Amino acid sequence: MGGTDPYSRELARQAREEERARKAAEAEARRQARQEKLAYEAARAQEAVDRTRATEQEAEQLATLLSAAVLDGRPLSFDVLKQKFVPSAFNSKKLSKAAAAPQWEDYEPEPLRGLKGVFGIGRRAYEAEVESARERFDRDVRIHARAEQSRRDRLKEKRERHNDRNREAAERVREWNTRLEQRRAAYRDRDVEAVEWLADQVLAASMYPPGFPRAHRVSYQADTGDLLVQIDLPLEQVIPAARAYRYVKARDEITPVARPEKERKELYAAVLAQIALRTVHEVFAADAEGAVRSIALNGHVATIDRATGLNVHPCLVTLQTDREEFSQLVLTQVDPRACLKRLRSLISPNPYELEPVRPLVTFDLSKFRLMDSLDVVAGLDSRPVLMDLTPTEFEHLVRQLFEAIGLDSVNTQPSKDEGVDAIAMNTDPVMKGLCVIQAKRTANVVPFETVSALAGVVEHKRAAKGILVTTSWFGRASEAFASEHGRLELLDGANLVHLFKEHLGLDVIPGPVPPKRRPRH
Repeated sequence: MGGTDPYSRELARQAREEERARKAAEAEARRQARQEKLAYEAARAQEAVDRTRATEQEAEQLATLLSAAVLDGRPLSFDVLKQKFVPSAFNSKKLSKAAAAPQWEDYEPEPLRGLKGVFGIGRRAYEAEVESARERFDRDVRIHARAEQSRRDRLKEKRERHNDRNREAAERVREWNTRLEQRRAAYRDRDVEAVEWLADQVLAASMYPPGFPRAHRVSYQADTGDLLVQIDLPLEQVIPAARAYRYVKARDEITPVARPEKERKELYAAVLAQIALRTVHEVFAADAEGAVRSIALNGHVATIDRATGLNVHPCLVTLQTDREEFSQLVLTQVDPRACLKRLRSLISPNPYELEPVRPLVTFDLSKFRLMDSLDVVAGLDSRPVLMDLTPTEFEHLVRQLFEAIGLDSVNTQPSKDEGVDAIAMNTDPVMKGLCVIQAKRTANVVPFETVSALAGVVEHKRAAKGILVTTSWFGRASEAFASEHGRLELLDGANLVHLFKEHLGLDVIPGPVPPKRRPRH
């Protein structure tokens, strides 16, 4: 009767309970798995919806480049460019709070009490303890006094540095505003530099979606009031390739729904037309003084020729219009491509394929004094020391380096070159446009003033980039200034070693090794 005893029945009951629990757990796991799968599929479907919404918004932004800028209604002006100094508040909580001074009560031994106090039992030991405590107290008072003096000194120094920075910032703002007022006065007199400077500021401040090129050039004729503007246009890659996205549950994939090729081409052509009209609108809107009578605009793209593999810079849009004619346009309602056809303009019949048109007006380099080139590379030893070259040889070697990189470069005459040792025209996507190059063969750190002066030359020449090449090195202030400026490139001796090796096959020795920098705290 072993199968019916209480112990066996209890084992059977437990087995049944375990089986029921196992099946319940399996059912719960299946239910939870289904819920997780449904939640995952819903999240993936929502991701497809979100990506579709994003690409629709991107396309909408491209379709409204012109109207959005016109409706913004806030043209750049001298008043807008004026800066206001707001001093920064001094904040040094750690140094501002003095540490608590030592208190004798914290050092003083417990006085003798009871019979010991009455009869003076242990007084000598007590007095010795008091003397020791007094010595510790006096020592800690002196330490605290020194620490407190150090804190006050550091606080004073930090406050003075803060005040100096505020004064320097205030002086920079004052100098900027003074120079701005001088430019405003010169602008009213139709000064070429002032008009070109404001036009350059307008184009630099114009905000476009990420990935749009920023390079531009301007040239003003004071006697006629004509302004020539050259801008770089985006490539067709700015047009979203997908019109929408969908989630394919069976493959667990989010797949793009391709934008039809005809739609992409039409949107790209519309983008180019909008940029051209928007550029003209922004320059005219900023010209409150009426210095610009007409604008000629050339829109180029910097790319690689698919047939030859060479860098090319074809012009896809060129137009010329005067202020009166342009003011008659209602830009928020026009069809951009039709509007361009109405103006004196030439438009690439197939911009998607980069079919160029001939610019109506072009830039020239007549304002630079050019000199014959010198072949320095041919006369160099196997491992030349750059510091052993003459300044002229070094300048020509730098020019040959940039030619090897892909720029059409020529050296300027050594006299009155305004800090320009060479100029270069290039269609490279990184350094496109006009570059001014300065070469410094020196064994010491390049002074900050040299970098600052090159920035002034870049602005004066209206160059796309200024490149300062040296056999030595640059300080942190120079590197920070160049980074903030945006159109300055600093190439030190270490960079030259790499560039000469890569592009000219030269193993050069630049100059002294720069000192190690202290880490920033």
